[in-house]
Amino acid sequence: MKSVSTALLALPAALISLFISSEPAYADLKLCNRMSYVVEVAIGIDDKAATATRGWFRIDPAACRVVAQGTLTADRILLHARALGVYGSSPIPQNGGDTLCIAPDNFVIAAARQCRSGQSPAPFTQVNPTKADDGNLVAYLAEDSEYDDDQARLAGIQRLLVIAGFDAAPIDGVDGPKTQGALAAFLKSRGMTPDIVQTPNFFSMMIDAVQSPSSTGLTWCNDTPHKIMAAVATDDGKAVTSRGWYRIDPGKCLHPDVTGPPKQIFSFAEAVDAENRTIKLKDRALSWGGARELCTRESKFETTEQGDCGTRGFAATGFAAVDLSSGGKTLRFALP
Repeated sequence: MKSVSTALLALPAALISLFISSEPAYADLKLCNRMSYVVEVAIGIDDKAATATRGWFRIDPAACRVVAQGTLTADRILLHARALGVYGSSPIPQNGGDTLCIAPDNFVIAAARQCRSGQSPAPFTQVNPTKADDGNLVAYLAEDSEYDDDQARLAGIQRLLVIAGFDAAPIDGVDGPKTQGALAAFLKSRGMTPDIVQTPNFFSMMIDAVQSPSSTGLTWCNDTPHKIMAAVATDDGKAVTSRGWYRIDPGKCLHPDVTGPPKQIFSFAEAVDAENRTIKLKDRALSWGGARELCTRESKFETTEQGDCGTRGFAATGFAAVDLSSGGKTLRFALP
């Protein structure tokens, strides 16, 4: 743990590590994002017998946002964060010690320890902000990489470039010809000028571009009113690797991160409810797959072993082959 103002979000190679505060806060509460992900944050205010939650506050890499204004008296301040669906595989759950209620969209919940219809429980962690130079109280969301602001912003751009199919790896927040070449190619492909990179809403524009169909690679688009979880598999001629899950929100598109030029790509997707249970229509799962049986499991996974799925704790799932002979393929998931 590097400081009392640091919070580590539970994403690949990162864990939440926030700290307890028993002192009331007397200034605006500000959260700053030093991660390579655009995140949405919910806060919890625990004051004596009452606990309220509020969300979502979207924060770009290297950006800060005030999440509570004015004098805030609370026994404890708590935090829950999630990455946007564009990043694919669901983040690892955080290790918070409190379970409070959240809702899928923007919400304010006055009594947040007893979830009602449309709400779901989520882990919250206590946070101890520190006083910043501007007089506000601030806490930082950070990864194990311990990026500074400039590195977090560049790593955030690198991560979205990789998702869009442009080789900006490794995602390390270090600039160089490879990253600049990938960024230039991405901007050209989307009709953007280089100066747009410095605009305040660049991450929003980049995410919108990443979530639109592409002329190269595989694109999933969700034309249903439900959340969709998808898995991809690639055959490089030596082994078939299946990987999931990628979250595709209603009305959004997503490019799974496929490295190299695989010989064959396979796809599977299913619609799920707020509790990630498979949605059924007329007693049949609402899913999109095919005849090629490959291994999956309910939690996040990646495996190159495709035999004896059941004995290894996996399920045999039917994937559909994807034809990329024309350079790109968009699979649109719609209600039957």
